[in-house]
Amino acid sequence: MNQAYVLNLSCPDRTGIVHAVSGFLLEHGGNIEEAAQYNDHGTGLFFMRVQFACAQVTREDLQLQLRFFAEPFGMQWSLHATSQPMRTVLLVSKEGHCLNDLLFRWKSGLLPLDIRAIISNHRDFYQLAASYNVPFHHIPVTAATKAQAEAKQFEIIQNEEAELVVLARYMQILSDDLCRKLSGKAINIHHSFLPSFKGAKPYYQAHDRGVKLIGATAHYVTADLDEGPIIEQDVARVDHSKTVEDLTAMGRDTESQVLARAVKWHSEHRVLLNGHKTVIFK
Repeated sequence: MNQAYVLNLSCPDRTGIVHAVSGFLLEHGGNIEEAAQYNDHGTGLFFMRVQFACAQVTREDLQLQLRFFAEPFGMQWSLHATSQPMRTVLLVSKEGHCLNDLLFRWKSGLLPLDIRAIISNHRDFYQLAASYNVPFHHIPVTAATKAQAEAKQFEIIQNEEAELVVLARYMQILSDDLCRKLSGKAINIHHSFLPSFKGAKPYYQAHDRGVKLIGATAHYVTADLDEGPIIEQDVARVDHSKTVEDLTAMGRDTESQVLARAVKWHSEHRVLLNGHKTVIFK
């Protein structure tokens, strides 16, 4: 029976990489269904994503052979079976638009996720979680209990064997230690194109300054607050006629859409890290 896989790889650029990868897959009975590549001339790195079907060898055998194949190229690589949805844990605080959107898309079959748990520092969305039959964990966070709270959060993430953690408007800053533990597998969403408006109520500040654009950015979580590699961004135009409530509603819609796209691309293994940037094969 054919099994579909996604192979992602990056390595120093040189001639013959595409030929070698194609030959390797052919040799092991792989039929390429989708392929994309990118040469970063600034860094001299080569990136490739290949989706292929294979019936002749197991995933374990493929992984073993890939280790030998990749070594002469200095490749970093990963192999994923497309039939396995990505195990995911969602974090949220008191604003539920992104959480609600992700849950609906997941249940509608639009996101290849296996949402294993929702963690929140408030109780607001336990009924929403129950309606989707997702375990809800209420873990309050204060300055005095932050370390213990994060330890509980990470324990849940580990117990659920989560491959992805989504901060769906989770309004607590993660410690450097937890950021390191979740490196490359935690996605955050925040308002962008409002660089002067930090802190509480950014849309009130934006309205007061008469902005013409509001937007959102989805990025990987790093210890540098809101400065991780960007996955997706979008904007909405506004004018003088828009109220604070209008801006807030438009901002929430944009945040939900941007986060959903970022989560979809990540869960389909379409995002490759390139230093402080990302390569996305859509």
